[in-house]
Amino acid sequence: MPKMQLERLLRSQGFGSRPECRALVRSGRVSIDGMLCDDPFAEFEPDGLLFSVDGVLWTYREFAFLALNKPAGFECSHKPKHHPSIYSLFPRVLLTRNIQAVGRLDEDTTGLLLLSDDGQFIHAYTSPKKRIPKVYDVTVKHPVDTLQVDALLEGVQLHDEPARIAATGCEVRSEHLLRMTVTEGKYHLVKRMIAAAGNRVEGLNRIAIGGFPLPDSLPIGQWIWLEASDLARLARPQQ
Repeated sequence: MPKMQLERLLRSQGFGSRPECRALVRSGRVSIDGMLCDDPFAEFEPDGLLFSVDGVLWTYREFAFLALNKPAGFECSHKPKHHPSIYSLFPRVLLTRNIQAVGRLDEDTTGLLLLSDDGQFIHAYTSPKKRIPKVYDVTVKHPVDTLQVDALLEGVQLHDEPARIAATGCEVRSEHLLRMTVTEGKYHLVKRMIAAAGNRVEGLNRIAIGGFPLPDSLPIGQWIWLEASDLARLARPQQ
């Protein structure tokens, strides 16, 4: 990647317009690799560059790839209607970069949610043709029986769907808890499938996408950057 002027580099990372980034540098608020830089036109190799703004350390990233442990009571919308937006959980610089949720989770659904500003990445993980496996822990109202599990694995008929839809995995974890894998991305899919099998969803938590599990160390409501190794795991089926 060619060198970039500092003001352009900061703009690409969400720190404002070029004039705003220029003023940021000239006011002495930006350091590069620990050294103050007040020249907005100084050029740097962006790959892996460490810089700080107002004492907060950042690494240059051409694209933002993020994982959020979504809490209940948040909408996956920039214009929420009834609850706070998931975007309120992120710093302004990421919102300026126009990060978008990769698909959506319902307001009452928790767990792993991906976000990015890379349109190709978003398309790849939302395209129905890709059939990316998504794993959910599903708390149900009534005790699970083998007939329900068999129905989910063989395929259930949903309203307005021409063909039956089957889970690619369904494991009974306890009397009221299923671990279910689906590869479709249809509206309220897991809830509708469980209802069609004769039960009702009381709680829904997404724990994995592809081969990438929700990290145990990621608290509810917090987010992390996805690194190259995480993106590689996303592209692989869960082991």
